[in-house]
Amino acid sequence: MENSIYTDFERTLAFHSAPAMLGLKPANLISLAVGDEELEENIRRFNLRAASKGLEIRRLCGVNGRQLLLVYNLRLMERQLEDPDIQKLFKVFGYAGCKKTEDYLAKLSGRIADSGNFPHEIGLFLGYPVEDVKGFIANKGENYLICGYWKVYSDEQRARRIFTSYNRCRSYILSRLDKGEDIYKALRIS
Repeated sequence: MENSIYTDFERTLAFHSAPAMLGLKPANLISLAVGDEELEENIRRFNLRAASKGLEIRRLCGVNGRQLLLVYNLRLMERQLEDPDIQKLFKVFGYAGCKKTEDYLAKLSGRIADSGNFPHEIGLFLGYPVEDVKGFIANKGENYLICGYWKVYSDEQRARRIFTSYNRCRSYILSRLDKGEDIYKALRIS
């Protein structure tokens, strides 16, 4: 298999965002070092080709010499943002004026850029259960039941099943790349 920056980008994308790309969660975050000249081209190429599947990479901000990217499934993100329980929590975090997905993502980008940290609501964008986001806040990140893709405070068994399915997504796409396919063929994008 050809070893190039483009291939490295695809492997990074597959490793960190397979569940979102395969439709199991609304979004995943990727942090990449600033200075990759081909990053812009890779993002542009992915967004053009993956738009037919409702997938997009959005640059959230630059923090501490790294670019923070959100890989998201638009359909799942929209569904996530419409959930009444999630809406209540978003209002607490100052998102009351947001109407469209773009409004929410722009607000999130600004909050990360302003603070240089991850605001608590990032978990809502990433599909974490509301109870676990609330538990994280109430416990200041301590006293969790298990820690995997997120810190779990509510339904440990459900979280374990979800973690297993996310691991399967990652293994599936990485195995396809190992067989010489590119990310688009692995995702069945023409």
